[in-house]
Amino acid sequence: MRKYSIALIPGDGIGVDVIREGRKVLDTICELDGGIKLEYEEFDWSCEYYLKNGRMMPENGLEILKDFNSIYLGAVGYPGVPDHVSLWGLLLPIRRQFQQYINIRPVKLLRGLKSPLANRGADDLDFVVVRENNEGEYSSVGGRMYEGTDQDMAVQSSVFTRQGVEKVLRYAYNIADQQGKRKRLTAATKSNGIIHTMPFWDEYVQKINKEFPDVETNITHIDALCAFFVSKPDVFDVVVASNLFGDIVTDLGAAIIGGMGIAPSANINPEKRFPSMFEPVHGSAPDIAGKGIANPTAAIWCASMMLEHLGETKLAEAILEALQDVLEEGAAVTPDLGGTAKTEEFGDEVCKKLAKYAVAR
Repeated sequence: MRKYSIALIPGDGIGVDVIREGRKVLDTICELDGGIKLEYEEFDWSCEYYLKNGRMMPENGLEILKDFNSIYLGAVGYPGVPDHVSLWGLLLPIRRQFQQYINIRPVKLLRGLKSPLANRGADDLDFVVVRENNEGEYSSVGGRMYEGTDQDMAVQSSVFTRQGVEKVLRYAYNIADQQGKRKRLTAATKSNGIIHTMPFWDEYVQKINKEFPDVETNITHIDALCAFFVSKPDVFDVVVASNLFGDIVTDLGAAIIGGMGIAPSANINPEKRFPSMFEPVHGSAPDIAGKGIANPTAAIWCASMMLEHLGETKLAEAILEALQDVLEEGAAVTPDLGGTAKTEEFGDEVCKKLAKYAVAR
């Protein structure tokens, strides 16, 4: 029996709704396979927890999480709790302390979904963005001075290290070399306007490129890259970007495959010294929480990505195929996709489809 420990953090708003469906799908695939067991422990860490305790998680929260195989997170954020409190109190400490320096966001048009881009289908929209996840423009180096005066000022420093840049580039190149359909890597930059960090980034792209002679490399300014996501997305295979640029282009990537509500993400510690974390990128949407109309696509897709990271490739593929069957048939999809199904009905239908794909080992 293959056993994995999973820390469940449903979080806020619809995070609770969609993680419930993702767990249901995971439990179904485990039952069908017969050789895998997921052992869960659920944590109520959230903005509600913060309002009660003054912290997003206990002081020893990271110590509690460190021995799990994976973390499955719903959504974080709620009115009354500033975003910088919820993010810096939960998500960012997990990403940094557990060295989840790789963020993976697939830009893949699933069967049954339609892109807002005219005349673009699944063959055109199938690539992955690799985002540096720990440093870059989102470093915590900086501060405020003269607050409340007419000299009020803020300084925020970007931190790019050789180790950090090389690790994310080498990871992205490996994907392009081993899994990419086109063996093409596109690196986001802005070296014509940002004089220190971006030339540094470009220099290491050119250095790591020499280790992968079979991979075609393009270094593209971020503004042009955003335009190309819209005008010629079919040219991309693997896109690699710094923390801020990766954050920007992945949201655009989500938009061109159907919207933020269906987009998954993975925060990866490649060495598996610490747990990796899998989370939908949609918000907590408190206005629809508990109403049974939240779309669980992203959470279910995240469940697939989590199993893939754990080495359960066949089961991961089965979940993604079953999900796409439901989307393609359209009979059990939520209102945002033009259907009338409840969140729970969507998840139930994915579970029904799994029997078609799951084959016990």
